[in-house]
Amino acid sequence: MGVDEPNWPPEAVFAASGLTEQESAIRSRGWWLQVSDGYRLGVLSWPGLGQSRSDLVILHGVQSHAGWYHGLGRRLAAAGFSVHFPDRRGSGANPEARGHAPSAERLVEDVAEVVGAIRRGGGRVVLGGISWGAKLAVVASALGPEEVDGLVLICPGLEPRVGVGLREKLGVAGALATGQAARRLFPIPLADPALFTDNPDARQFIAGDPLSLRFGTAALLFASRVLDRMVRRAQRQVRCPALLMLAGRDRIVDNARTRAYFEGLGSRAKTVIEYPEAHHTLDFEPEPDRYVRDLVNWLEAVGLG
Repeated sequence: MGVDEPNWPPEAVFAASGLTEQESAIRSRGWWLQVSDGYRLGVLSWPGLGQSRSDLVILHGVQSHAGWYHGLGRRLAAAGFSVHFPDRRGSGANPEARGHAPSAERLVEDVAEVVGAIRRGGGRVVLGGISWGAKLAVVASALGPEEVDGLVLICPGLEPRVGVGLREKLGVAGALATGQAARRLFPIPLADPALFTDNPDARQFIAGDPLSLRFGTAALLFASRVLDRMVRRAQRQVRCPALLMLAGRDRIVDNARTRAYFEGLGSRAKTVIEYPEAHHTLDFEPEPDRYVRDLVNWLEAVGLG
């Protein structure tokens, strides 16, 4: 990375295992996108090889960041897809106002502006959401249907098992009432790396990751609640082809309720793939290339390859 480029931690050794020689040779590019309120978002991109295919914009979870997904980026790029992971404002490689987001609406607008910037290249754009990032992906797809050609939800946090406790909820309400929403910090309720994966190396990586978001402002936690309501309203407005990928041993996501929500989407082309033995973060599973192959096959089947 250059002096004025976003800076992610080095790729974890375990994440690079199993890559082909071609995949290993693909290099990422970090760049800044300044959005309409002046905030600079760090974006990590992998250029697609060979034939021109769709661009994929993929949104990370509430705690993670683009640096968790080098393997996914390289594998998809080797299949010909250009992949872009924007770090959500206040998280990952974005140093400004860490842990903070002014509103749910601003977060959705950030996504829309990233998609717009990628779409100016002239190709089709598929929007993906991993875990908490799926909330933003669903809402952005519904509000900008002419900008999003396909929707991919990977272990989405639309119907979570894990949430903010009563004490924290009361604290958030107090911070909002006293004008401290941008200053008071509360723990992100995903402190245990075992919630994400059964992989010991990956758990160690998560525990020591300096960019993992472990605290968020009252405003960010309130924005998450607002997004939940926006997700409900957006359900029937999602009309593009949609793919849902679930992990059978997910301790963060309620799969049954997530399936029910997904079936209610307005899209006529809906596909569900479940990995019965997998844990929440599919990229940290022993065979992450398996779910990438399924994703590529789906993209080709719905005409987005």
